[in-house]
Amino acid sequence: MDEQARRYNLLDRLQGRVRRLDIKTQQRLPYDLLASLASSLTDSAIFTIVDDLEEIQHLTEKDLYTKRQKLLCEQRSLRQKLNNEQADALRACRPHNLAILKAGHEKETARLEKRLNTELTAFDEKLMVEIDNKVVVQQATLKSAGVPGFYVTTDNQAIKLQMIILNLIKELAKPD
Repeated sequence: MDEQARRYNLLDRLQGRVRRLDIKTQQRLPYDLLASLASSLTDSAIFTIVDDLEEIQHLTEKDLYTKRQKLLCEQRSLRQKLNNEQADALRACRPHNLAILKAGHEKETARLEKRLNTELTAFDEKLMVEIDNKVVVQQATLKSAGVPGFYVTTDNQAIKLQMIILNLIKELAKPD
């Protein structure tokens, strides 16, 4: 199949897939964008780039998930250690000191919970920054590869449209 025929075939397949999307999304994918996208996809390297970016994203997500699970496990261990220490202290406590000891334990537990929540929130914020940075790298890579619709942005609507374009590219990579 020559390049012109391949371009028309890709455009036809793109239009077919876009017709299945909701009307609002269809309006955000004008013919000119689809035609430019079909032209850029005649270079099969774009499909490889998209696959590679997806693989990197999956590995990054898996790594971040593992790090978060490790942090949660460490936090569970700290909670358990504190619970064990407090249980030991309660067993050794004389009855007349029990109320004071329990009040101290409640304060100690509250301090630990506050610290752990702050730690987890800071970790999650760092994680989100790392994910956002990956998005910027993906956008810049696809822009430099000449994929229409891609540019570096933090606008959620633009990012959603870029995700739709990526899904269209992935669908076109599959044989009909």
